[in-house]
Amino acid sequence: MRVMKQQTRSDETSSLKKPLDKLIQQEPLLDGALVGISIRSADTGNILYEHLGDTRLRPASNLKLLTAASALSTLGDDYTFPTELRTDGTEKGNKLQGNLYLKGKGDPTLLPDDFGTFAKKIKNRGIETIEGDIIGDDSWYDDDRLSPDLIWNDEQYYYGAQISALTVSPDKDYDAGTVIVNVRPGSAVGVKPTFSIKPATDYVQIVNKAETVAAGEEADITVEREHGSNTIIINGTIPVGSADVREWMAVWEPTDYALNLFQQALEKNDISWTGEVKSGKTPAKTKKLFSRQSMPLSDLLVPFMKLSNNTHAEVLVKEMGKKKKREGSWENGLEVMGKELDDFGLDKDSMIIHDGSGISHVDLIQPHEITKLLYQVQNKDWFSFYLNALPVAGEKEKMTGGTLRERMKDLQGKVRAKTGTIDGVSTLSGYMETKAGDKLIFSIMLNNLLDEEEGPEIEDKLVQIIFDHG
Repeated sequence: MRVMKQQTRSDETSSLKKPLDKLIQQEPLLDGALVGISIRSADTGNILYEHLGDTRLRPASNLKLLTAASALSTLGDDYTFPTELRTDGTEKGNKLQGNLYLKGKGDPTLLPDDFGTFAKKIKNRGIETIEGDIIGDDSWYDDDRLSPDLIWNDEQYYYGAQISALTVSPDKDYDAGTVIVNVRPGSAVGVKPTFSIKPATDYVQIVNKAETVAAGEEADITVEREHGSNTIIINGTIPVGSADVREWMAVWEPTDYALNLFQQALEKNDISWTGEVKSGKTPAKTKKLFSRQSMPLSDLLVPFMKLSNNTHAEVLVKEMGKKKKREGSWENGLEVMGKELDDFGLDKDSMIIHDGSGISHVDLIQPHEITKLLYQVQNKDWFSFYLNALPVAGEKEKMTGGTLRERMKDLQGKVRAKTGTIDGVSTLSGYMETKAGDKLIFSIMLNNLLDEEEGPEIEDKLVQIIFDHG
């Protein structure tokens, strides 16, 4: 393990102290807020500047920095998530005499087209009829779908999607357990807006209460899912000729959603069955017909960190628990994660960590602990994948710039950092190269903001000062 060198504290002569202190004191948007900042040398780990560096603050998605490092250490950068087709029956002619099991093992990157591939694999074996049930198996993880601190209203949206070992994403952003609802204005005032769902599925039902209004009026569309159901209601107004409105909505019970798409794929390939389509557990004695491996963790980190994917974070927590403690649960996964943080030299007993994504308002971490982690991981074999996964300031390409692609354009390529946002909280932590060519590690944690959407502007001002004076 990399040994932390003596942490020299900044003094009154620090070139960073005066301009940073001035901004913190004079920025009106920070009145009544908590501002935690930790800045270290990337070479020595010495602290160059701090403001409430040892104060526990809500990290929002900066917690993903800890989750990603723990997952890389626990699982390895080449780790993959398999999905298996298995049977307890026998193949005779064009029939499979027995049940067909679709067993998920946590892959958040399954796409609808993958179910088409599964169906074709069955068809290519000459099977046209399954004399049994189609069973989806999500028992790789426990059946707790939502982290305990998730705000109830968030569970309908993609960032609060339920966690299942058998799930599917609508596109290559890999927002597992969601559908995309697209709303298009009618051709004239009073003509009903149209909608579409991606992927096309009858697993969700749409109630369209929206109205088309005159061009130039404000678009005011809301898309909401009724709790405990898959009824999605579209309300509001959309002007003639305006752009489509698109929302990513989490489904209720992602295992059944995946089964629905698998059923569609079987029907499209003219494969019939005599039994039910349902959830269940794969028996111990089954034969594997086909297995699909996900992309390796080193690649999965890119959509996970660049786009700040909460579902990926919670899947990784459960997978760590499954690998090390034989149960894929938050309790076990967070215990494994705590052990990894200990090994990184962090003081885990000084933190509160309730999930892997940072969506919890109970999570509390000190800025100094975040920069300590970012310093320690630099000598790990997997660090290049970790660094590559961080959003890059000002880089327009989505899977490069990520959540920083529209920020700090004057510092393009100079800042690689993880963003974070929940109600009242905005955070930014990562690595940067200064104007003088020095490499720094920083963590900025803004808490108790009246409007978290104003946080990024403040962070960008702080980063600019660090770039200029660091």
